[in-house]
Amino acid sequence: MKRTSSYVYALFMLLLFVACSKDEATPDADAGTPPTENPGDDTGGDNGGTGTDETYGVLVNAKSKRQDGYVLVNDPGNNRVYIMDKDNGTAAVEWELPFHLGNDAKLLENGSLLVSMRAPSPAFNFGGFGGKIALIDANKSQVWNIDLASEELIAHHDVVPLPNGNVLTMLWEKTGSDLAATLGYTGQQQAVYTESLVEIDPGSGEVVWKWDSRDHLVQDTDPELPYYGAVAEAPGKIDINYRDEVVTTNLDNGDLMHANAVVYDAANDLIYMSVNYFSEVWVIDHSTTSQEAAAALGGNMGKGGDLVYRFGNPEAYDNPQGDRLFFNNHSPRFVPGTDHMLVFVNGNQNGGPSVVYELDLPNDLALQPGTDNEPAVVWEFSHPDMYSPKVSGAQRLPNGNTLIAIGTYGYWEVTPDKEVVWQFREQGFFWRGYHIDVNDPALDLLGVN
Repeated sequence: MKRTSSYVYALFMLLLFVACSKDEATPDADAGTPPTENPGDDTGGDNGGTGTDETYGVLVNAKSKRQDGYVLVNDPGNNRVYIMDKDNGTAAVEWELPFHLGNDAKLLENGSLLVSMRAPSPAFNFGGFGGKIALIDANKSQVWNIDLASEELIAHHDVVPLPNGNVLTMLWEKTGSDLAATLGYTGQQQAVYTESLVEIDPGSGEVVWKWDSRDHLVQDTDPELPYYGAVAEAPGKIDINYRDEVVTTNLDNGDLMHANAVVYDAANDLIYMSVNYFSEVWVIDHSTTSQEAAAALGGNMGKGGDLVYRFGNPEAYDNPQGDRLFFNNHSPRFVPGTDHMLVFVNGNQNGGPSVVYELDLPNDLALQPGTDNEPAVVWEFSHPDMYSPKVSGAQRLPNGNTLIAIGTYGYWEVTPDKEVVWQFREQGFFWRGYHIDVNDPALDLLGVN
């Protein structure tokens, strides 16, 4: 992979404390609190249904139709990461983390776990905060740890391994109230927190590439201030004053964007970032240097760090064309072998239900003002009983089924014809679920096979 940047961004370090901190209590917090009870499993049959409030465990298990394999469970509500046996819902392997699970944990082929954990006593946090990234090997020993939390920033939500061995994650970065006003921000006078992306070399702890949303703003309120322009004429820029009261009800804590996921497209060297409060997915060119990523020129796409493409909510850039699909979105994931992408939409505009969309992304990621730039919906799944106001996601499985993590419920697996063929329910807070194939070499290294 081409990496032309020599840019170095200083990492901030925290002292390690014993106690783990709790999530900020906001309506949209992306991490849960442990339940007061841990009910036993109650296995159901093959006929579907979501069960009653007293029904937990594997509720549906149509073995002839479901995907064989395991599920890597990320449950920050119970501070658990484990590999689930789909037949009985029990843990085949479980990790004891040195710090509370931030949100994301991914299993690598060598049996290592790449995990985001919560920094103790951070200077600030919102739902989904992390601040610590670590690699834990197949022997469950920590290989390395990166601290990304200070008075000015904190890593959050997601961490992605890159083909070159580096890792990609998101930061909330603080901008003081006075500086925010000079950028054209017209909201409540307070510090605001915007999104950045960083690529880190875990061997050195060095940030080797960075993208900062503050370099790509637009505002239409004050011509005397920077970034002034017509929002509708600048679809590659981010309106610093965009706010959707539907998806940020009773929320005014300075968290302006609240991104919650990143996906790396290795074939095109692009990053797809889910931005919850904009109800969009933003596409950023990773082929840029850090200097180009701070500008509007450069990289394979020729746009520097401006948004290459965006979709889900044309209202976010004053575009009257195209239909809005997203109201609080999570976990964009590519469908293997295609240009399609799955996105979980929480559906908070009307209290549910949630929807999983499969979208056909255009070959040409053109982003034009006053044009319908939205991708086509080629498949979708919803159900009256499928609703989570927070977290959640969907993954296409090798047999064509779709595994859906319903954050406040558990997991459903559905066929292309929308039949529920596997279902697991438990008290917890299910960030995502990652399919693990029965032949995955990591299982041998972890002693499962």
